[in-house]
Amino acid sequence: MIFSELYSAYYNTVAAIISRIIDGEHSERELQKIVTERAFLESALTVMPSLKSEKWQLVHSDMTTPIKHIPTMPLTNLQKQWLKAISLDPRIKLFDVRLPDLDGVEPLFTKEDYFIYDKYGDGDSFEDEEYVRQFRVILNAIRNNTQIKFEMTNRSGKEMYIRCRPIRLEYSEKDDKFRVITEGWHGGSTINLAKMRGCMPYTGSKPLEESHRNILYDTVTVRLRDERNALERFMLHFAHFEKQAERIDKSNYLIKIKYSRDDETEMVIRILSFGPMIEVIGSESFRNLIIDRLKRQKSCGLQ
Repeated sequence: MIFSELYSAYYNTVAAIISRIIDGEHSERELQKIVTERAFLESALTVMPSLKSEKWQLVHSDMTTPIKHIPTMPLTNLQKQWLKAISLDPRIKLFDVRLPDLDGVEPLFTKEDYFIYDKYGDGDSFEDEEYVRQFRVILNAIRNNTQIKFEMTNRSGKEMYIRCRPIRLEYSEKDDKFRVITEGWHGGSTINLAKMRGCMPYTGSKPLEESHRNILYDTVTVRLRDERNALERFMLHFAHFEKQAERIDKSNYLIKIKYSRDDETEMVIRILSFGPMIEVIGSESFRNLIIDRLKRQKSCGLQ
């Protein structure tokens, strides 16, 4: 692990307690609040008793500490190299993340070290200034549960002026695009961020439409042959989907995946990317989509 347990909630909590004691705070009740705020629910039964009983030998029973200086946890060179590599990804800059000073640090890897073969080439322009500005407007609205307004052109070529509440952002690895999940307008709930124009915070008081579009789900069932590490690759590829896996025999697995109908086309493409290792056995409608896609590929001369 690049980031060790020294950066876990428990270590940060104890470091915060020691810092407060050094600053002159000796009230057990006040120090217990740090545990409640920073650690986990069950931590209240472990952290303070272990400190007060001197089991961890960091704090005396009278809530003083032999430690003279406030704890610091500097990054290792490997951690800095990993952060440097991540900082070079244009997508990380969308979130305006504050990283430590990494000048002079060699990245652990660069984009020249790997090649993603199953990604479309017309992804979003993550470094475009207007795209970055709109992304941060949306992100701020999600965090504060506020509304936005923007313009876009629908499939019919008609200009639309939309006001809604963004719920979350989704990233499609296959399309290399961000999508915004919204509510409060009749046209739909999922919008490609790149299609939005002039996105701004809405500061008016007009209530949103009382229309919540229910997301419809379907299930696809596949038989997977575990060759060339196909099972591990499949599970990683669909890690964020709800699924069930059952082992049929030594090399074959039956896997059911729940997906949103809005993502049906992407699901077809994702499953086809596993080639002969995968056989779709249900539903019948999804099998037909796979067959239709393969026929269209064959008609274009694709093998």
